[in-house]
Amino acid sequence: MTEDLSPAERYAAARERAAEQATALASFREMYDFGLDPFQIDACRALEDGKGVLVAAPTGSGKTIVGEFAVHLALQQGRKCFYTTPIKALSNQKYADLCRRYGSDKVGLLTGDNSVNSDAPVVVMTTEVLRNMLYAGSQTLLGLGYVVMDEVHYLSDRFRGAVWEEVIIHLQESVTLVSLSATVSNAEEFGDWLDTVRGDTQVIVSEHRPVPLFQHVLAGRRMYDLFEEGEGRKRAVNPDLTRMARLEASRPSYQDRRRGRHMREADRERERRQRTRIWTPGRPEVIERLDNEGLLPAITFIFSRAGCESAVQQCLYAGLRLNDEEARERVRALVEERTAAIPPEDLHVLGYYEWLEGLERGIAAHHAGMLPTFKEVVEELFVRGLVKAVFATETLALGINMPARSVVLEKLVKWNGEQHADITPGEFTQLTGRAGRRGIDVEGHAVVLWQRGMNPDHLAGLAGTRTYPLRSSFKPSYNMAVNLVEQFGRHRSRELLETSFAQFQADKSVVGISRQVQRNEEGLEGYQASMTCHLGDFEEYAGLRRQLKDRETELARQGAGQRRAEAAVALEKLKPGDVIHVPTGKYAGLALVLEPGLPAGRSNGHRGFEGHDGPRPLVLTAERQVKRLAAMDFPVPVEPLERMRIPKTFNARSPQSRRDLASALRTKAGHIPADRHRKKRSQAADDKEIARLRKAIRAHPCHGCDDREDHARWAERYHRLMRDTSQLERRIEGRTNTIARTFDRIVALLTELDYLRGDEVTEHGKRLARLYGELDLLASECLREGVWEGLAPAELAACVSALVFESRAADDATTPKVPSGKAKAALGETVRIWGRLDALEEDFRISQTEGVGQREPDLGFAWAAYMWASGKGLDEVLREAEMPAGDFVRWCKQVIDVLGQIAAAAPGAESTVPKNARKAVEALLRGVVAYSSVG
Repeated sequence: MTEDLSPAERYAAARERAAEQATALASFREMYDFGLDPFQIDACRALEDGKGVLVAAPTGSGKTIVGEFAVHLALQQGRKCFYTTPIKALSNQKYADLCRRYGSDKVGLLTGDNSVNSDAPVVVMTTEVLRNMLYAGSQTLLGLGYVVMDEVHYLSDRFRGAVWEEVIIHLQESVTLVSLSATVSNAEEFGDWLDTVRGDTQVIVSEHRPVPLFQHVLAGRRMYDLFEEGEGRKRAVNPDLTRMARLEASRPSYQDRRRGRHMREADRERERRQRTRIWTPGRPEVIERLDNEGLLPAITFIFSRAGCESAVQQCLYAGLRLNDEEARERVRALVEERTAAIPPEDLHVLGYYEWLEGLERGIAAHHAGMLPTFKEVVEELFVRGLVKAVFATETLALGINMPARSVVLEKLVKWNGEQHADITPGEFTQLTGRAGRRGIDVEGHAVVLWQRGMNPDHLAGLAGTRTYPLRSSFKPSYNMAVNLVEQFGRHRSRELLETSFAQFQADKSVVGISRQVQRNEEGLEGYQASMTCHLGDFEEYAGLRRQLKDRETELARQGAGQRRAEAAVALEKLKPGDVIHVPTGKYAGLALVLEPGLPAGRSNGHRGFEGHDGPRPLVLTAERQVKRLAAMDFPVPVEPLERMRIPKTFNARSPQSRRDLASALRTKAGHIPADRHRKKRSQAADDKEIARLRKAIRAHPCHGCDDREDHARWAERYHRLMRDTSQLERRIEGRTNTIARTFDRIVALLTELDYLRGDEVTEHGKRLARLYGELDLLASECLREGVWEGLAPAELAACVSALVFESRAADDATTPKVPSGKAKAALGETVRIWGRLDALEEDFRISQTEGVGQREPDLGFAWAAYMWASGKGLDEVLREAEMPAGDFVRWCKQVIDVLGQIAAAAPGAESTVPKNARKAVEALLRGVVAYSSVG
């Protein structure tokens, strides 16, 4: 080709090649033994040109190459680079990668509870650590040239997402930002915002997967392709799957046959044949099938920790072995090396030997309830090919570098904390994105197990939607407010918050709402014309009818409210030992009151102390269930039917205790009929306003119109559209300056509590500025009121645990055990302070439902933290805590993190809190908690 060029063209090409060789990108490319993809080259060139970049690309496509180029540039220019990740495990992994490439002297690690070489030119850290450094004005920020934000799509996370926006907004303008994201559908919108707050930012989107992904459905003995073979983005669903779903839907269910629906012999034979083809294979069978097809290693996602552990046991019982003798020996050697620091007595408690047996066979679980050390060993063995089948919860999909040849999804439904819901296209993409190892596999495979009632079209929709929108979850917090005011003053802080991505999205959405208002107004004109009546003003007539309906609804609501109030009064009179009849709800029937569950100030209630929802009695039902009931279970007043003595030895956790007491309950009161609550005469029957409105309606000229009901339907549509239009107008008003208005309310509350005085941050405010966490203001108030003064280290650990712990079960029926003496009094005082803050937040219209405000402290970990800090053994603590080792370690580390903050923020030299907080940290940081992980 060069022979065809003119001398001038050859000279220009040579100069271009020489210029390319002189770039930082050229020397960077030489460090890798594979070529870079076009999107990686484009992003690296933009970085070298001094621009910020947003790179949105699928999981496993190599986005981190761009982040590593930022590290390369920083080292070449003699500047610093911070590489931030959303989770500690990912920070540990990235730290190890960069150490191997650049040497441990040039790379540091900073996570909530670990600091390694923090003054290095390249530091890997969690995003929260960088946010805290920005607010503290840390000297470590000097010379910072680049910040890599890995998994930046985390800013959608409703609990932690705000941290990403805080960092993006507050970084110095001289810092170049590298944002790495999963493929999101609104990357351009996010890029526009970055351009606004960070300056010139280039958006680079790649939807190309370097390893093609094939989707399958495993039903019975056969693996079906989800899509028919064909070109183009719009692929047809495999007709075999559609036919199978239709046949299954038409097949009588087991329940139908139980109801006595007889089938002809031919139908039975056809069903038997179908059943041999359509069934959900068992877990060991799936792994064996994948092994035979050459599709291991595989990750099977099961949305339950217990399910993951059960899957491993099922494979072991089935005699599954995926490793040969040599691999087994390598596994044992690595496991023994990594767990050498764990005392032998703890190994048994942690289920080490069962875990090791699974690993030796090439099978493991991976979930948040596992000890971090165990999880890291599983990850390392999987990457080395020594573990070939991993059963994991969805947390594994969040950034850990653990790719597989295949990914299996057992179900397309998961528990989201409130209900069982279908997984979203974004979640499906994130999970299946693990399939296909670049440089190892030619193709990746995503396998969904057939389940009864599965809709292949729905599955195809999940698999075909490659992107999902990025939505801001940014909300101001108390800590954020004092830090901003201290640095910038109130007015400038308000302006800064208005530059958030949340406000950017809200402002853009107003444009669409305004267009809808215009369309609604045009529709209102048409409806008004259609309801015109020749006899009179139909709008006036429709108004009378609406007033009548509203009055009847209001009286019905008042009646219901009065009945609820009477029911609440009756509930407050209940005492332990009262036998009652629960009138409605899931637990309707005979019940024995164990605790009255009165509001705070009267008695202990749910999770130790009750909120403001009225009495919530803890009862034992005749069916042996111990449940905490709510006001909705008592729509009418309840009266005790009988009294019973509750044995002192009764234990709500003991099935035998529940069985014996329930049997005594049925014997004592099973024959007593339930008291039927008689309905009172309706208020509407005697209401003068209703009588007046009915008379006015009958007297109106339009009442005699033959087309009255036709006009009324148009009038109802007019009213409904008018109401919708008013709501849209309120939304427009509400979305303008929403973040700033929330900030104003937070500032007003902090001013009321003397944390702020105008633009001045008081001593109390400076203490709050050093406390990061969901219950930052509550922690500050506890320090301010001396709640923790004089507590022993173990007692302090118990009290601080209430600020971080959150029960996995939303409605734990039993009152948590807490240490006695000073600790119990301090916990009670903590809840009292929270009640005061909760009332204050209500006065200032600060709502927890909007992600702002202080949730109720949870006492569920207080006893476990106290025992561990008191030096008790792991076996005893885990047995008492009734939680997996991984959860126990995680909560301990969070308590340690907050104790460290409290030690730094506690007031005065006379206070005992700083010294005891440091002692509590030492007491907690032992055994499994100390050796659990690098970071």
